[in-house]
Amino acid sequence: MAKTKKAAAVTKASMKPAAASKPSATKGGAAAKDEGPLKRKLGLRGAAPWAARHAAKHAAEARARAAEPPLPGSARATIRTPENAEDIKQKVRDLHGALSQIKTLRKNLGKSFYDIGVVLRDIQTRRLYEAKRFPSFESFVEREIDLGKTTSLRLVRVVALFLKEGAMEVARIPPAPVSTTSLPMRPPGR
Repeated sequence: MAKTKKAAAVTKASMKPAAASKPSATKGGAAAKDEGPLKRKLGLRGAAPWAARHAAKHAAEARARAAEPPLPGSARATIRTPENAEDIKQKVRDLHGALSQIKTLRKNLGKSFYDIGVVLRDIQTRRLYEAKRFPSFESFVEREIDLGKTTSLRLVRVVALFLKEGAMEVARIPPAPVSTTSLPMRPPGR
């Protein structure tokens, strides 16, 4: 209890203006106005008197922590951005553009199969699938391309082996004519 009274006496004494009893002279020699009792600067109204001091301390500690690199495996390690972040962003943009191009070309697969193969080959040679963390082109095609893994890989192979005109010519081979002399098929069991 004695400590509390002393602390209260000290704070009351510190709140009294020190210059109130002594008139100070200004440039013109006039006395300065009384400013009244000194007020403590508190942070938020109603906040504890130590809250502003601790907030400043915590902010300084956070700035110091952010300046040093985080330990591997810590929760802060996810905050860092990789050194080649802009390259990864560009790869993701290019991959997204290529996938949307494949979706539009897929509507007419018979005429645009070679163009789809060119886009897929571009994805493969530029290794754009790595931007989405796929370990191989085959796994990317299997998961992301709606044509299927086998068809997509065949389209890439067609682009590697043929020129566009040759591939389109091979694709135009008409189907074998249906023979009119053969009998219709009967259902099994009759």
